[in-house]
Amino acid sequence: MANSSSITHFLLLPFTGTRQLQLLHFCLFLTIYLAALLGNGLIITTIAWDHHLHTPMYFFLLNLALLDLGTISTTVPKSMASSLWHDRDISYGGCAAQVFLFPFFMSAEFYLLTTMSYDRYVAICRPLHYETLLGSSVCVHLAVAAWACGALNALLYTANTFSLPLCQGNAVDQFFCEVPQILKLSCSTSYLREVWAIVIGVSLALGCFVFLVVSYVQIFRAVLRIPSQQGRHKAFATCLPHLAVVSLLLSTGFFAYLKPSSISSPSLNLVLSVLYSVVPPAVNPLIYSLRNQDLKAPVQAGSDVLPQGP
Repeated sequence: MANSSSITHFLLLPFTGTRQLQLLHFCLFLTIYLAALLGNGLIITTIAWDHHLHTPMYFFLLNLALLDLGTISTTVPKSMASSLWHDRDISYGGCAAQVFLFPFFMSAEFYLLTTMSYDRYVAICRPLHYETLLGSSVCVHLAVAAWACGALNALLYTANTFSLPLCQGNAVDQFFCEVPQILKLSCSTSYLREVWAIVIGVSLALGCFVFLVVSYVQIFRAVLRIPSQQGRHKAFATCLPHLAVVSLLLSTGFFAYLKPSSISSPSLNLVLSVLYSVVPPAVNPLIYSLRNQDLKAPVQAGSDVLPQGP
């Protein structure tokens, strides 16, 4: 039996034991990772350089893109390296870093998405007070609060997780180090510290979820009262991408953590973890830019000035 003081590394769960499928997994994750880097990088660059996009909505979108890059960079590169070199090992420090960084980016993103729903609520339901309620200093404070709350959550989870003795081996049933999987390796029955940390996190998440629901009920009621079809279409165009991103994150994450134990299996957990940790950072830029002319125009203008081939 091993304890936490004697563990120097952990073993991650491989996607497959077949070499050809490992290389296929590497290529698939590489494609998704490059798509996430390209999409989020374009959003960050476009918003940073185009002064017309220096508004609260795009400021929060820039922060969302940064969080997406952090989320996918925490898990995917190590998984790709494991498949490419057929090496399941991850150091104790590397595992602790993943345990901290993944909840940090994910919880900060959830808080930021809640803030973005407030931005959409003010823009549609109280447009005359938009500049007052969402000035530049207010936006910065809201973004800092989202990042700080994410860091605090992650710090609590990491400290509580690694303060428990680990004596059930060092094999993690996941392709990255995740808090629930590390807790399965613990031989301690004193989960009170972990329970209260989880209660705090769940309470905050539930509060954000209620705020999201109330905000969108008010938003849709206001949109449906807009007399012109063009006005309703424009309002929906700014809200639906955000709602799609929130729905994708919540549906996959909630099902992954709240599914019945009777249907739980390592392969299902692996697929679900990909859906909530890898897919959203790659898909979010596509969702936000697909029908957003403000983001499309600068990118198209930049491509137009590039030298054309013969």
